[in-house]
Amino acid sequence: MRKKVKEINYQTLSEITNLISSAKDMTKTAKQLTQKLAEVLDVKGCALMLLNRRSKELEVAASYGLSRFYLTKGPLSAAKSIAASLTEGPVAIYNVRDDPRLQYPDEANREGIESLVSVPLVLRGKPLGVLRLYSAVPWEVTHPQLTFMQAIATVIALVLDNIRMANAYKTSIEVLKVLRPVIRPMKRTLNE
Repeated sequence: MRKKVKEINYQTLSEITNLISSAKDMTKTAKQLTQKLAEVLDVKGCALMLLNRRSKELEVAASYGLSRFYLTKGPLSAAKSIAASLTEGPVAIYNVRDDPRLQYPDEANREGIESLVSVPLVLRGKPLGVLRLYSAVPWEVTHPQLTFMQAIATVIALVLDNIRMANAYKTSIEVLKVLRPVIRPMKRTLNE
């Protein structure tokens, strides 16, 4: 029988968004986030997976509560591993043994996973990855839990986009710094 899930409320949402928004090191923050979500939802594990657009695979960015064996079981095809969660929205699987949407059901069974939820990270209509939560006991996901997970996934997608934009901005500045000495002499000769 499933233990009572800790209450998910505005305080919980505030703690998690504060954790994300104060991120200086996204890798460390992603690890803390997966741990916090697993603890708050009282589940076996949590993983944040990002979509590699070239290979069309989901790559684990951070996880908590899952074994190395399970995390390295093989490549996760975005088209085979609960694909609907990237295109249609959250997917809750009550019994992983009987569900054809799992790419590696035997490995999930060996890991002791009974149920899982896959929530898409989407920004401006484009999938960035998924947030997955794994339960060792059958889990009937409630509407408030699903709404909470969707809100967190949206915040994560926004943060990922902000990091991408900040990196692009930094790169632009570095390029301009390199070009500045070249541009200045050209300006002087044009004005003369």
